[in-house]
Amino acid sequence: MIVLQLQFLLVLFLTSILGEAQHVMQDAALMNYIDRRILSLENRLEKCNQDILDYVEEFRDFSQMVLSRLAALNKYETEVKSEVENLLTRVERAQRDIDYFGSVTDSNTCIEVGEDLVKQQLLEAEEEKRKLKLVLNASCDHMLAGVKSLKIVKKTGDKHGSWMKDPGKKHTKIYLLNSSVNNVIFEFTNIMTFMESNHTLKARRITLPFPWEGTGHVIYQGFLFYHRHGSLNEIIKFNIQKRNIADQMVLPGAGRIPAYQLSPSTKIDLAIDEQGLWAIHSEPDTGGNIVITKINHITMSVEHTWDTSCNSKDAEAAFIACNTLYVVYNFPSGGTSRIQCVYDVLDAINTYEIPALHFPKRQGSHSTVHYDPKEKQLLAWGDGSQIIYKLHTTQKV
Repeated sequence: MIVLQLQFLLVLFLTSILGEAQHVMQDAALMNYIDRRILSLENRLEKCNQDILDYVEEFRDFSQMVLSRLAALNKYETEVKSEVENLLTRVERAQRDIDYFGSVTDSNTCIEVGEDLVKQQLLEAEEEKRKLKLVLNASCDHMLAGVKSLKIVKKTGDKHGSWMKDPGKKHTKIYLLNSSVNNVIFEFTNIMTFMESNHTLKARRITLPFPWEGTGHVIYQGFLFYHRHGSLNEIIKFNIQKRNIADQMVLPGAGRIPAYQLSPSTKIDLAIDEQGLWAIHSEPDTGGNIVITKINHITMSVEHTWDTSCNSKDAEAAFIACNTLYVVYNFPSGGTSRIQCVYDVLDAINTYEIPALHFPKRQGSHSTVHYDPKEKQLLAWGDGSQIIYKLHTTQKV
């Protein structure tokens, strides 16, 4: 009996020892497996670090290559720009020569007319001039001889817009009308307030009952005159102080095509000079030539209309100073603006002897060029910048 109990205890002891040995072997195998996985991860991390170092080296080489190529491109751009400017100068000279030979050819054309008819036409022309001199101030005798300098006052707003003063008032307020379609005017106390960085904080906001179209609006005698958006040729007279519409009119023949080919959003360009309010536009019936109309700003009625010889093709803007239209031309891609066509409503200027007047060297285009008769300067909007051009004038010949 005792022997059987001893055998049973021996079997239990051996079974316990074998189980522990089996557990020890399993733990050793697990540790071996974990060691192998950690070693594999270390190898992969080492390879990853090496790949990163190789990538950084390749990126450094690529950056150096890009920088060197950019430097070469900048040099090439400068050379191309210089060549383009030289080409533009040659093209402008060639265009002036073509215009000159064209005028000589036209002047040599002979048409036989009756002597009585010629006398009648001359008498009618003299009578027309006499009436016009009664309407317009004939004492306005200066003409533009050149654009002396430019000053970029600020760069704010969209590519299209206009900014202006009220030449008919003694105040120094500045008005900003951003975009070619909008209904909010910003009014600033003076030029210094306008030049501050955050212009909207110190500006008085004026909301119009109807939005404007284009950039050809003006402020005169406390009223804003603008082309109503959505209408063919309706001009609104808006009282800025009372904030209401004072009057309106329809400008016959206007609004069907842009006033200037390079400013397609402006169908009617309003202007102010020493004589008051004018409208500049183009008509298909005139072959795209520019038409100017003198408007009575009080009664909002047409006083007289002139069909000019200035074409709207390649024109970007125009202004009127001392009864004379000056049309600003440019290239479709932008460039140096120039005045190539001048039209005096009283024929007091020999326009054929006036050379092309170039603006100070500035590449780009103008959305608006307006004459300020009070300061005898131009207020322009060029590619979002507000610009002042100082003028050089001389007596009309």
